[in-house]
Amino acid sequence: MMIQRPSLQTDSIGEQVYLSLKKQILEGQLQPGARLLVMDIAGTFQISQGPVREALERLKQEGLIISKPNKGSVVSDITSKEIKDIFVMREIIEGFAVKESVPLLDPADFEYLEHTIAEMDNATRRNDMMHILGLDLEFHGFFYKRCGNHVALDMWKQMSTKVMRFMAMRISIHYLTNDKLVEEHFDLIRVLKQGDPLAAEQRFIQHMKAYKMIQIT
Repeated sequence: MMIQRPSLQTDSIGEQVYLSLKKQILEGQLQPGARLLVMDIAGTFQISQGPVREALERLKQEGLIISKPNKGSVVSDITSKEIKDIFVMREIIEGFAVKESVPLLDPADFEYLEHTIAEMDNATRRNDMMHILGLDLEFHGFFYKRCGNHVALDMWKQMSTKVMRFMAMRISIHYLTNDKLVEEHFDLIRVLKQGDPLAAEQRFIQHMKAYKMIQIT
């Protein structure tokens, strides 16, 4: 598998290598089972091996790559069972996070959420799938942070990259780049503004269940 080399424009070379490899994995350019050899990657980026090892370690911590005997680092697979398990837990945890957050929300919070969805709208017009997915996770991750439960936040950090990977693999570009996704998120904000924690919890669970029904078209 050919690893693409972007232009490195920051002082943190390891960060750039990490982001580049992560993007290629999420977009499917690096498929499950693809080997990531430190020497080859360092040669592609024309850098030393240290930043590459740093980047690979971060990808391992996120579950995007694994170590295999005699193969080294390879891109991990994601099974249907794992996807189902993640979304079951997400419905429980995110429902809780939203319910706990509703009484705490203030005008600045709604301004932040609306700005995030406005940015998502801009990304849909550019057909920028990866930016749309990043904004989607930013929107939903807000409630794990806002609810004040550190265990919930830690669990979100553990599963958010896999959620993004599943969405990138399984959700059609047509669904992401039409107005439906943006409208759906504005409706979530509308329910939040009603101030009913239980209604907001149920609406978010309904929203997450819809993701599980979407297939590649």
